[in-house]
Amino acid sequence: MRNNVKFILERTGRLVRILLLVFGIMMTFFVLLAFTTLPFWMYHGLGTKNARYDFAPERIIVLGGSGMPSESNLIRCYKAAELGIRYPKASVVIALPKDSAENLYQSAVYGMKKELVLRGIDSSRIQLETNGRNTRSQALAISKLTGTQRPTVLVTSPEHMYRSILTFRKAGMLLLGGEAAFERALDSELSLQQDQLGGRSIPLSGAGDELQLRYQFWNHLKYQLLCYREYAAIAYYRLKDWL
Repeated sequence: MRNNVKFILERTGRLVRILLLVFGIMMTFFVLLAFTTLPFWMYHGLGTKNARYDFAPERIIVLGGSGMPSESNLIRCYKAAELGIRYPKASVVIALPKDSAENLYQSAVYGMKKELVLRGIDSSRIQLETNGRNTRSQALAISKLTGTQRPTVLVTSPEHMYRSILTFRKAGMLLLGGEAAFERALDSELSLQQDQLGGRSIPLSGAGDELQLRYQFWNHLKYQLLCYREYAAIAYYRLKDWL
């Protein structure tokens, strides 16, 4: 009995060490990659690949991302309103789930509609799709609601665009393009010299003068998380034949 317990403990310990080694290698790679520009281009590629279009859309579909107000939905509304003003004849469909017991006028999807109206889109142009619970079900629901033959532009987050385009095309919308809701970079110069700001002197404090460490490194970590999660979702959708 003692030998069996010892054997199990040894095997468990070996497995834990292997897992910790693999995890350490992955984290090292993850951190080192954040010092390069590759995470940005991964993120940019998901937002632009297969999204080009050369037609005037008759329909703009905004895929909601979270509650309202929220950073993800506000920036999508901003982009959708720009498109809606540029193409005044296009209808606008907002896709965001709403529970059946939830009051429509207090829901996030209605909050997105109000935001578009505030930004100059006439409410008569806006339709709501509240039944879809993921990108696939939203594509099917909107295809049934407004048809598949109208030239359409999708608005969603950059990391979600590639999968959205392929999912909606799979649902029958072949004349389709996308406008990813990228954030706009700040134009102001953010370089500084910390020794001119006073305060306590600490070791390596000069590293805080570097924009790479103050901003880009952390942004690139975030981009990697977004992209890896999305790559997993793309793989799942391919297995399900939804793309």
